[in-house]
Amino acid sequence: MNNIRNFCIIAHVDHGKSTLADRLLEFTGTVPKREMKEQMLDTMDIERERGITIKLQPARMVYNRQQITNNKQQTTKQSDAGKDENDEYILNLIDTPGHVDFNYEVSRSLAAVEGALLLVDATQGVQAQTLANLYLALEQNLTIIPVVNKVDLPNAQIEQTKKEICELIGCRDDDVILASGKTGEGVEKILDAIVERVPTPAGNAAAPFRSLIFDSRYDDYKGVVASVRVVDGLIRPGDTVELLHSRAKSEVMEIGVYTPKLVVVKKLSAGEIGYVVSGVKDISLVSVGDTIAASPAEPGAHSHVDPLPGYQAAKPMVFAGIFPKEGDGYARLRDAMERLKLNDAAMAYEPEHSAALGYGFRVGLLGLLHLEIVQERLRREYGMDIVVTTPSVAYRVTKTNGDVIIIKSPVELPDPSWLKEIEEPWVRADIITPKEFLGGIMQLVSEKRGRYLTMEFLGERALLHYELPLASILVDFYDRLKSVSSGYASLNYELKNYELTDVVRLDILVAEEVVEALAQIIWRDEAYKIGRVIVEKLKESLPKQMFEVKLQAAIGGKVIAAERLSALRKDVMQKMSGGDVTRKRKLLEKQKKGKKKMMGLGRGSVDIPAETYLAVLKR
Repeated sequence: MNNIRNFCIIAHVDHGKSTLADRLLEFTGTVPKREMKEQMLDTMDIERERGITIKLQPARMVYNRQQITNNKQQTTKQSDAGKDENDEYILNLIDTPGHVDFNYEVSRSLAAVEGALLLVDATQGVQAQTLANLYLALEQNLTIIPVVNKVDLPNAQIEQTKKEICELIGCRDDDVILASGKTGEGVEKILDAIVERVPTPAGNAAAPFRSLIFDSRYDDYKGVVASVRVVDGLIRPGDTVELLHSRAKSEVMEIGVYTPKLVVVKKLSAGEIGYVVSGVKDISLVSVGDTIAASPAEPGAHSHVDPLPGYQAAKPMVFAGIFPKEGDGYARLRDAMERLKLNDAAMAYEPEHSAALGYGFRVGLLGLLHLEIVQERLRREYGMDIVVTTPSVAYRVTKTNGDVIIIKSPVELPDPSWLKEIEEPWVRADIITPKEFLGGIMQLVSEKRGRYLTMEFLGERALLHYELPLASILVDFYDRLKSVSSGYASLNYELKNYELTDVVRLDILVAEEVVEALAQIIWRDEAYKIGRVIVEKLKESLPKQMFEVKLQAAIGGKVIAAERLSALRKDVMQKMSGGDVTRKRKLLEKQKKGKKKMMGLGRGSVDIPAETYLAVLKR
């Protein structure tokens, strides 16, 4: 285990984690140059398109310090008599996401390693998610290696960024490594720092086998493929293992490592990171954070090994309904949700029934970007055509009889006569911004009902601490924050507690029929403004029908905003080759009577496309 180093890369979004990981893979010869491509560890198309990392991704590198030196200097001399640099080091890297919506991926990665590269963009300095990820790493007692990235850019503020890092983690100036993921500058220094500073893995190679599942996915042929960090002992194909949480037993079919391709190996020993294929096909038996242990040979006997601590369950902050567009798609959607849950441990879901949309699921997520990614993955990876309801937060409702319930959907809100009080979740938010944008940001947070706590200064930038209702930052807060700060401000938040609020249910009616998917719980004093915005958005984005469509926003039985979508008018005079105005008027009158007759027969059914739901969601 002395030659193993396990580490991950943590940073704010877009600070160059994936690019630096590419250079590490290239420098160590893990991936041949002819196979190299940008964002090598971003395996999903959606990650490449958006330029963000969504999933953690392990990679095993072999680093021979002396061989690298020989290749560069064409010499074989030993640098230190007392230090053998000919040893090959196994470096297990885990690349992590940077966006706040995927911080559960980061926390799981940190529990599987001993060190972390703290990456800071030289042009942007320390950002909100830099702080959040650093605190997560310090909670796990990891060794932090600070790196200033993108030093090759002309607008890089290297000394200022180094000063911020030193103030933040209390390190010396020469502890900070200068690097560029684009040019490869500083990559060898980073690798040497990992070897010298990151401690060797703790664990007992002679003890019974025990490993932590930190990620998993489903393969149609192999079943569940679990990414593991081996803590004690070793494992070989053919060994019998047990999942301690579900008590499921199986025989190991295949083990291997990520390079980042899956490469089969003969054994995995204490301290190593790899994958285990146990042949388990039942997805419900495997959960992230579970412990895989050696199972006794006797039939019916269970392993006596103590389970590893695992992970705290993620706390969903945003809830939305996901329904199949076609009624017979529920079974397919359920299978897709099970497989997606295996790969996305931060997602929670439970069955839900809607009178308008049929059977589907109420899904709990960590934010709006997380919701957007889940929608996209269901469509792309599983071919699902889905309808997503307007997202909401979880409210705590106290009824007049004293019962306390948590409601995750506007449909669940009890009748007002049964309500005693409603509480909404609040978050503690950290905003980092250059000083010149302080005024605009303070005004924005004030509009969003935020409470100012404290302010600190990091050189030329300010760190603001606020408390805000979670609902106020759901829809457009992040976009407006970037707008008022010219893109320089960054945000991180975490759930705090529940506080009393005055909210109502806003119903949206299309052709005098309530559309459950568009119902929302909103603050009473903003009901008219939001209702007006929604009906105007519907008027813009809803396709015209053969009859006039009423669009209304209502609270209870009271309509507070309304618009009308005019009927689709066919050009009945197109087939006329001539004639006077009376013939034309006659055709128009005939068309008018037909429209009137259609309205008299009934309101009609309006099919609302997914694009319209999204347009209303992104108001």
